Amino acid sequence: MANTTKPLTNTEVKQAKPREKEYNLADGGGLALRVKPNGNKFWLFNYSNPHTKKRTNIGFGSYPDVSLADARRKKEAARTLLANNVDPKYHKEQTAREQKEAMENTFGVVAEKWYQLKLKEVKKETADKSWQILSKHVLPAIESTPIHQLKPKMVIDILKPIEAKGSRETVKRLCRTINEVMRIALASGLIEVNYLTDITKLFAAPQKKNMATITPDRLPELMQNLARANIMLVTRCLVEWQLHTMTRPAEAAKAKWEEIDFEKQVWVIPAERMKMGRPHTIPLTPQMLSLLELLKPISGHRTYLFPSHRNAHSHANTQSANMALKRIGFAGELVSHGLRALASTTLNEQGFDPDVIESALAHVDKNEVRRAYNRAEYLERRRKLMCWWSQHIEDAATGNVSLSNSKQALRLVNQ
Repeated sequence: MANTTKPLTNTEVKQAKPREKEYNLADGGGLALRVKPNGNKFWLFNYSNPHTKKRTNIGFGSYPDVSLADARRKKEAARTLLANNVDPKYHKEQTAREQKEAMENTFGVVAEKWYQLKLKEVKKETADKSWQILSKHVLPAIESTPIHQLKPKMVIDILKPIEAKGSRETVKRLCRTINEVMRIALASGLIEVNYLTDITKLFAAPQKKNMATITPDRLPELMQNLARANIMLVTRCLVEWQLHTMTRPAEAAKAKWEEIDFEKQVWVIPAERMKMGRPHTIPLTPQMLSLLELLKPISGHRTYLFPSHRNAHSHANTQSANMALKRIGFAGELVSHGLRALASTTLNEQGFDPDVIESALAHVDKNEVRRAYNRAEYLERRRKLMCWWSQHIEDAATGNVSLSNSKQALRLVNQ
């Protein structure tokens, strides 16, 4: 008749005394309490490895942290694994590794990986802007959350208050950024399913807003107000430069003298400063050249055409033109980016070729073949268009108040 092990009682476990050598108190089914000479007690489960058939032990924790009942439950769980040919010790180690990896791969950690990859794909200022929005609205709430535990409701609870404030565009950007982070987690094998894919559908789409601009008939008013305004000469030059060149605020504010080719009479903006990542060549009109002559005594010996008021070695703030337009009476009606829309509307009304206008605005044609043709053929056609636009601006400046007027520029230089 086979020997049977009498199960332990709670009293026996509690009162087990240390001996000179460690010993085991068997509970049956492979479970035993090991008592050390120093009085410490811990649970062991002895079993036969389902693959190697060798006897081995796995620890279930120390007593009294793990009670007799807890140890028995762990034993039954281990026996269930053995019945399915799973080594309990290997399963325990694998589970611990997965939990460790999960805690290390939080949303914040993966978001940092996303940011580093983003820096290689877009301009740093673009990546930084996305990171700042993410850091402000999302990371404080879920930065430490293991990414595999991230569920739609957690993100919805973050985005709903932002939507309630009317910041729909911010919500849209955050949905896009969060999903980009989740796709990195998916590609890395940290998650098997991205449950946030369609989260953007839960929020109302932002209303498209055009940059504030004025109608073409108000160009004379703009030039008169600009002439009478009490603003710095460099700032006024910046506004007129942006108006004549039809460039974006940052492209104009960061213009460098080394980008100006006086011999060929062009301004070549390098790809890294263009929104679409392609170099852009702008023909210089007589009015633009007059502005440059006006600027030479001020900044010709420095790097930037429009130096910062506080630091002459840096460029003007990209918002300087915007602030100037507000001060001269166009708050809420015209922003510096809207100067491009003013030029586009005027040129289209005058019947200029729309493709040439789009090329002058540095809008990239989606048709690759036509885009290549445009770069090769449109420069001289754009020069004619730009000359007409510059002359139109000068004509609108009744009384020769534009700085691009050669006589006006000469007078200011000699002051």
